[in-house]
Amino acid sequence: MKRWLLATAAFLAGCTAPEHGAKAPAPPASGTQAQLVLLETTDIHSNVMSYDYYKLAEDKAIGLERAATLVHAARKEFVNTMLFDAGDTIQGTVLADYQAQVKPVACNQELAVYKAMDTLGYDAGTIGNHEFNYGLPFLSQVTGTALDLNGVPAEHCKGPNFPLVLSNVFSAKDGKPLFAPWKVLTRTIRARTADGRTVEAPVRIGVLGFAPTWILDWDKRNLDGKVTVMGPVEAAQKYLPEVRAAGADIVVAICHCGLNPAPYSDKLENAGWHLAGVAGIDVLLLGHSHDIFPNPANPKSHYANMPEVDNARGFVRGVPAVMGNYFGKSLGLVELALVFRDGRWQVDRAASRSEVRSVKGADGFADADERIAGLVKDEHAGAIEYVKTPIGRSDYDISTYFVAAGDTSALSLVNAAQRDYAQKYIKQNLPQYASTPVLGAASPFKAGFGGPNDYTDVPAGPLAINNAADLYLYPNVLTAVKVNGAGVKAWLETSARWFNRIDPAKRETQELVNTKFPTYNFDVLQGDLSYAIDVTRPAGQRIADLKYRGKPVRDDEDFIVVTNNYRAGGGGRFPGLDGNNIVLSAPDTNREVLINFIREHGEILRKEFSNPHNWRFAKTRTSGPIVFTSAANKLDLARKAGLVNVAQVRDNGDGTAVYSVDLSH
Repeated sequence: MKRWLLATAAFLAGCTAPEHGAKAPAPPASGTQAQLVLLETTDIHSNVMSYDYYKLAEDKAIGLERAATLVHAARKEFVNTMLFDAGDTIQGTVLADYQAQVKPVACNQELAVYKAMDTLGYDAGTIGNHEFNYGLPFLSQVTGTALDLNGVPAEHCKGPNFPLVLSNVFSAKDGKPLFAPWKVLTRTIRARTADGRTVEAPVRIGVLGFAPTWILDWDKRNLDGKVTVMGPVEAAQKYLPEVRAAGADIVVAICHCGLNPAPYSDKLENAGWHLAGVAGIDVLLLGHSHDIFPNPANPKSHYANMPEVDNARGFVRGVPAVMGNYFGKSLGLVELALVFRDGRWQVDRAASRSEVRSVKGADGFADADERIAGLVKDEHAGAIEYVKTPIGRSDYDISTYFVAAGDTSALSLVNAAQRDYAQKYIKQNLPQYASTPVLGAASPFKAGFGGPNDYTDVPAGPLAINNAADLYLYPNVLTAVKVNGAGVKAWLETSARWFNRIDPAKRETQELVNTKFPTYNFDVLQGDLSYAIDVTRPAGQRIADLKYRGKPVRDDEDFIVVTNNYRAGGGGRFPGLDGNNIVLSAPDTNREVLINFIREHGEILRKEFSNPHNWRFAKTRTSGPIVFTSAANKLDLARKAGLVNVAQVRDNGDGTAVYSVDLSH
């Protein structure tokens, strides 16, 4: 079968949808075989172009315009292909914010990312959690979906040319699904009969889509009282019979989720492992985790030892699955071997496999699809001009290269802006909290997860909007909560899980940072607050010497902590943060607050806004080196930030370096 597919690939460009009114080919004879390759992008986050709007520079490692080239190559290689997207598509870059908040798209205009996707001919997609960030009216408009919700206009606007399915989010108004809960797509494929003839045959692909149920917490401001959710497993069980009854041969579950074999509940964020166990699901397309699956090249991948997971062939509990990275860095492929028997196409799992292909190959990066740049040139240019808008100056370098070692220069400015906003608001509107101390909570959104270029880096000198966007990546809304001293300590204990437990007696090298812990959950709390983190102690027992204005913090002492709607609503699962202790839900985003703060001050001076030592490691002598990874050759920035206990140990030759930190200093 493989030789036949290769022989015909030169002149066939993929399976096709039957033309309107055209008669579909007759079902094939029993025993007919075919290969259908499902292509997947996920977590594009509006990275249409290979461009870093924060650094105002090309970045060949990202961008749908380069993933597009992988799509074209796959369509040349394989006879029958379909293309899907697993969500988190419309939010994530300055381009997205520009079209949503700065120069909003009109009803008859299509989002840049959807224009690019339409030129690639996607077959279907689902909705991720970040699709809800700009609110339901915007989501309704740009997806071309009339949502029957209070406060959402019923007009029909321009959306993508492919269907979006979402099986587990419903209108609180009438209980109906927000989007189509499923679709059955009929395509004509090339197949081979048992006697060796090449034929055309119809195949019906059922598509389900799932978002994390945590959207109700993460976007409570936008969704509270307007939508309800159902667990992915329950939703699949609800709609699978309908999909099969509609004639689906193969059922594809597109889950904006990763894999977690922990006991299932409808609140499990990464429910893909459990979804694979639902009878009737033939393929699983994953996302959300910004990861690669399968990843056989990485023996340390957490998928390698996950139960019932084949990290080489790409199977989860016997179901072929794929997760195609993020930002357009890669393309996922599921190569399905199909056999027609018992009146329908079925998956031959033994002959199927999955893989992820990167835009970065041995000979460099894939070329960009030039058509995409032409389609979005006006939006791209507008976003660049917007982020070049000057807002102030800084006399010091602001970065996250050494945030793991205690440099909080990038967080201190954010916290100063957040605290200033909240203090003014409280004075004018919440006099009952006038004497309550106000703290700021900020985390490093960019701290190396995506490689040596994935750090906040704002050089001393002029500041523009792109620098503020580099400091505050997401369009979160400023939110403040009331907690007591015990709550502050619990908050910090959760943040301190970013560090591995260190054994002082161990002579071997020990890694300081737990790379499985998201950097955006490492909150640093500031505002006359100081504390130590003892990494030799177990998680949950690490915060020591917690003081406010030099005095120990009492458990019953009240504080207002300024954060964002994600954290205040339960994002990251911090103790005591579930949306019930919010005292301020601002009309402004954290980034807008930061931009306005910089504009008001004009000059951002290190002596006023950089507070690199409000937290420190508890002093500990270790027998062996303690190391972490950051971008190479940045030691001068550590010194400027006052960190004298950091040294570069080894340049890895890939833009990163290993640094050591002396915990006894």
